[in-house]
Amino acid sequence: MKFTDELRMATKVSWEKSLQHPFVQGIVKGDLPLETFKNYILQDIDYLNHYAKIHALAAAQAEDFSITALLAETARNTAQAELTVHEQHAKILNISQEEVENFKPAPTAYAYTSHLYRSTMQGNLAYVIAAMLPCYWLYADIGKQFGDANPEQEIYRNWLSTYASDWFQEATATQIDLLNSLVVDMNEKEKEKVKEQFVIAKEYELAFWEMSYTFETWLSEKEEVIL
Repeated sequence: MKFTDELRMATKVSWEKSLQHPFVQGIVKGDLPLETFKNYILQDIDYLNHYAKIHALAAAQAEDFSITALLAETARNTAQAELTVHEQHAKILNISQEEVENFKPAPTAYAYTSHLYRSTMQGNLAYVIAAMLPCYWLYADIGKQFGDANPEQEIYRNWLSTYASDWFQEATATQIDLLNSLVVDMNEKEKEKVKEQFVIAKEYELAFWEMSYTFETWLSEKEEVIL
């Protein structure tokens, strides 16, 4: 059993909840309100800006230059492709550049990117790749399982096809293989620390759906605050 197989087993419940979350199923069925999807897109544009930086930080930590080059190229290709799709979505959803520039992430989105940055502070590339991997892997799974869905909304069909595409599936497989290679010589204690990065990030992936679906805000922004 590969190390990444163990990670999938460790996050089995969270994984299934992610695939069946009302947000994802709303996209698959085509009945997710566009305003909810717009909220997600705004959150994700901000997230991807940080995600690209995490790739760059990971590239700087790699001792093998071939891995540095791989991560740098993956960062460029993945970020550019996803942001291009999001830019297309933004036009359809009437999201202005000013709205993007003034956007403030919800607590979960902020915490998730904070976890990613924290993974880069451990001085171990495997930690960073493990923290980044759920974002690749979960979306790739959504593409595999629901890529043939035909929701009425074109924007939802495009979203699903992005993650079902060969380039995204290949990028995900590359990250999985990289993590497996990085833990080959690790003892079980070290592997557990790497696993922790992955498990936490996977929980944030699930929470990201919930955050987007419920329009999560900071407590002080709620109309009523219970003290």
